[in-house]
Amino acid sequence: MTTLRPTHLETHLPQLRKNLEAIRARVQPARVMVVLKANAYGHGVHGVAPFIAPFADFIGVATLEEGIHMRAMLADKPILVMGGTLPEQIPFFARHNLTLTASSLDLLRAASQYAESTGQRIHAHLKIDTGMERVGVRDTEAEPFILEAAQSNHLEIEGIYSHYANSDASDLTHARLQLERFNEVLRLYEKHSLPTPALRHISNSGGILQLPEGNFDMVRAGIMFYGVYPSLEAARTVDVRPAAVWRSRVAYSKVTPPGRPISYGSLWTAEGPTRIVTIPCGYADGYFRRMTNQARVLVNGKSYPQVGRVCMDQFMVNMGDDAAELGDPVTLLGEGIDAYELAEWAGTNAYEVLTNISARVPRVFVE
Repeated sequence: MTTLRPTHLETHLPQLRKNLEAIRARVQPARVMVVLKANAYGHGVHGVAPFIAPFADFIGVATLEEGIHMRAMLADKPILVMGGTLPEQIPFFARHNLTLTASSLDLLRAASQYAESTGQRIHAHLKIDTGMERVGVRDTEAEPFILEAAQSNHLEIEGIYSHYANSDASDLTHARLQLERFNEVLRLYEKHSLPTPALRHISNSGGILQLPEGNFDMVRAGIMFYGVYPSLEAARTVDVRPAAVWRSRVAYSKVTPPGRPISYGSLWTAEGPTRIVTIPCGYADGYFRRMTNQARVLVNGKSYPQVGRVCMDQFMVNMGDDAAELGDPVTLLGEGIDAYELAEWAGTNAYEVLTNISARVPRVFVE
């Protein structure tokens, strides 16, 4: 498929389905929530969501706005909004049939009061903080929260969940402590003779890979659904493969004489006559400025170093004595260059690499 921009991200949809099938085989009989937040981790939610929804049990997003956008694409699939929610946003959950994360007693009460006053049912999952210290009712304070939730006649409490902070580490001590805290919270239902919510979940990608005892009723597949492991330390117990290739083309090719510095700040200078090609992609596209003089790309399938400061819209590549012509293919990510390499060059992680590929980079979906 051709695009107006030579720089584009190619998302291979069949690979995403293969990844989901591999995850499902690992966690059966638990259900699988596919996390499509942050533009489907940069892969292009408008193409990924309609394709994968028939094969997913639940969809996860981070914000109310993402949830509303998702509902416009998916009429019937359950959608959990996992991020922080303000009380004034509650009406939108009822209006768009979104599942609320009840992360505090105040939010739980506000949702219950709204549902009662309007006669509408709001679906909710209770959020328990077992050691992330981000959002959720702390496990030591969960008992009154659970009791009040159980007494609400206007909310559909269909789930309860927590989130690991270190499930992708080689040392799982803290993750196992979180899992035990979550189990202690779940035992409160038995203590008070209450029915346990149907969907108990704590496992993210690291948990899926390394803590099968935490699968419960559902797992949340985030970065590994896209074929990228959550860390270099995590055990690779599920065979997933990257689904995205970031491509561009040579927009300019010239031989730079010795002593002529390249780009802003004059941070790199050729020592002899050198073939320099310009790639129409820059930090406004998510190709981090921090990768200056560290990154490598493939031109015509061969690896070459990026040189000179990465600009907002373009960067340059040193091809040495090799030839290159206008329009030659360039690969920035994929086909041997993985997200962890870009992360190392940028001083960040694979999550940030993927989710920072900007909206102005066209997404091309390969079926």
